[in-house]
Amino acid sequence: MMTKQDIRKMLRRGGQQGSPDEAFALQQALDGNKLLRNAQIVMAYCALPDEVPLEPLFQKWIDEGKSILLPRVVSGTTMQIHHYTAPNQLEIGVFGIMEPTGEIFTDYAKIDVVIVPGMAFDKQGHRLGRGKGYYDRFLSLCPQTYKIGICYPHRLLDQVPVDAHDILMDAIMTI
Repeated sequence: MMTKQDIRKMLRRGGQQGSPDEAFALQQALDGNKLLRNAQIVMAYCALPDEVPLEPLFQKWIDEGKSILLPRVVSGTTMQIHHYTAPNQLEIGVFGIMEPTGEIFTDYAKIDVVIVPGMAFDKQGHRLGRGKGYYDRFLSLCPQTYKIGICYPHRLLDQVPVDAHDILMDAIMTI
């Protein structure tokens, strides 16, 4: 099996991004997820170019009465979670990712669903992140929260290497 580093290099070299049609189909599938539809507090993310963009869904979810949370990197090892209520509450963060400036959120046990980005996933629910461990550290703080990994079809692999600290997803969404 390839190492995590080898898979990351392969994916970066491929430079493959999903098409707008794939992004739209994934957004629609995610929005139709029963657990997500019933969730009150949802943690999402602002996408990097190779990740499925969720931003088009934020206002719809807010209009439905959901609280939207987004991560913000605050150190080399930590991300904080903040409320998101409007596009003007975003600024460019450490890694060039749009990050929230809203009120900090710390009651992790109340998060119903976390939508998790990744470089790749496998069908068993394993996730390959970017190698910094931000999400694994965060997700270890809310073990009961339902975790949905989302990726473009070419990023769903047969098998992703796993380490002891890697957090398993409850569901993987792709098309």
